[in-house]
Order: sequence, then structure tokens, then C-alpha cells
Amino acid sequence: MTPSAALQSPVFRFYAMIAAGLLVVAGILLAILKFGLRKNIDHAWNSYRGWLMMVPLLIGAIFCGRIATVGFFTTITLFGSKEFARATGLDRDRIMMAVVYLGIVSVGVTSLVADPFLGTPGWYGLFMALPVFAIASIMLVPILRNRVQGQLQTIALAIVGFVYFGWMFGHLGFLADMPHPYSHLFYILFAVELNDIAAFTFGKLFGRHPMRSEISPKKTWEGALGALAVSLVLPWALRSMLPGWGTLQLLLAGVIVGVGGQVGDLAISVIKRDLGIKDMGAVIRGHGGVLDRIDSLIYVAPLFLHMVRYFGDL
Repeated sequence: MTPSAALQSPVFRFYAMIAAGLLVVAGILLAILKFGLRKNIDHAWNSYRGWLMMVPLLIGAIFCGRIATVGFFTTITLFGSKEFARATGLDRDRIMMAVVYLGIVSVGVTSLVADPFLGTPGWYGLFMALPVFAIASIMLVPILRNRVQGQLQTIALAIVGFVYFGWMFGHLGFLADMPHPYSHLFYILFAVELNDIAAFTFGKLFGRHPMRSEISPKKTWEGALGALAVSLVLPWALRSMLPGWGTLQLLLAGVIVGVGGQVGDLAISVIKRDLGIKDMGAVIRGHGGVLDRIDSLIYVAPLFLHMVRYFGDL
């Protein structure tokens, strides 16, 4: 992954043009609604401005190469973990947070360094073992402090902060170590976002039966099934951008995104509902926090990576 390789890659150029085209069309439609039809589109406009910030940053990081891509995803993870820590009160324990942050940075490092035994990009073996070392380090903190009162909750939150937000989402960085990084990275990012949009759209149009009323009242079974259908069709539509994929890989990719994306969204909703908050943060205009934007990817990234690795592409 280099700038020159990106410019020469038909996959990179395809997704970059699609992203630019969608932003332009959305901007024109919003302008027509606002200035031509005099509609109140404040919420949609704020969301669009958020996309204007996120899409160029993401494509720019991938364009700059493997190091920039892994660094970008690691930074996103650090911001997401900070949001979780602030919402749950974990950020009051600075030492524990330092251990979590160190673990997240270690995830990024293992994605960048070469395997000393195999010589391949990314130290996959150490990456898979990181939760052991991270959890052991987290458990060591109260031992070194000689403290017991209130430590169980802090330990549990720190483990969730690292394993769920840091390590699981960190699987995304390892896609940059694959023989076809542009194909896999852009597909999973595009597919997950389209899955979210499909769930919202089908839910608005046809939603009648709540999926999990206590967790996310607006999500419906109709929206979920519509999103699953779109996710199952998408790999076939983009088959030319997924070199070497057969029928089984295409089916699995659709199921992973269609089911995993929605489970990831609901998992974050469980946390937010329990905490009594609407969004995990407000750093992205019109979208809430970082975790509100990447929640679906947290589940999908590890499932997708291991599926691709199983078929021998890592």
C-alpha cells in the first residue's frame, strides 16, 4: 500500500469515485431541498457535514499507505475507548486507562511490524495473544496498588475497553496486511455503511415489529431483514472487486455484514441504554461520537478478517 499503488489500483479508483460521486449528489439534493423547496433539513445537513469530514480522512489515510491506514484506525480506536471511559467513569482511573491505551497502541504495532518467524507483514501470532497480556496487565494494577475496594468494576470496564473496542476493532488494521488490501478494506467499510443505511431505510418504509424494544425501539425486524437482503446481494454486485472469491466467500461476507453489523449496533445500544445516554460522544457533527459511527464494524471486522484468513489470504 503506497500512494503510487493506490493510483494504479482500479479498486481504489473505483471506490474513491463512488465516494466522491455520492457526496456530490447528496450535496446537490440537500441544496435543492433547502434552497429550492425551503425544507428544514438541519439534521440531514449536519450529518452531511460529518460525512464531508470523515470520507476524505478515511480515503486519504488509505491512499497514503499501510502505516497511515493502521495509524488512522488506531487513532480512531483510542478516541472510541476514551468515549467509553468517559461515559462509564473509567477515565477517573488514569493508571488503568494508561494500561488500556498501551494495549490499543500495541494492537496497532502488531499490525505494522513483520512477523519475526515468518517474515510476513503484521505479527499475527502476537496480535492474537495480546488479550492475554492486556488482561494480565489490567489485573496486575490493583495487585500493585494493594487495593480491593471497587476494583472489580474498574477491571471489568478496562477489559471491555481493550478487548471489545481496542482489539476487536483492531482487526480492521490487519486487512492492510493482506495481498488485496484495497479490495478488502474498501469492501468492508462500504458494505457496513450500506447495511446501516438499508436497515434505517427499510425500517422507515416497512417497519412494524420492533426488533429489541428495550434496547433500540426504532429498530425493526423489517429493517433488519431488508438490510440482510442488501448485504447478501452486495458481494455479488462487487464480485469483480473481490479477486479470487467463490460462492462460499460471497455468501459468508453477506451474512457477516448483514448480521454482524446489526449485532454490533445493538451491543453499543445496550451500553448506552444502561448508562441512560443517547450518544457516546459529540465529536462528529450529526453522527454523535466515534463509537456511534464504528459500532457495526466492531463485530464485523474480526469475523471478516478470520473468514478471509481461513481461505488463505493472510
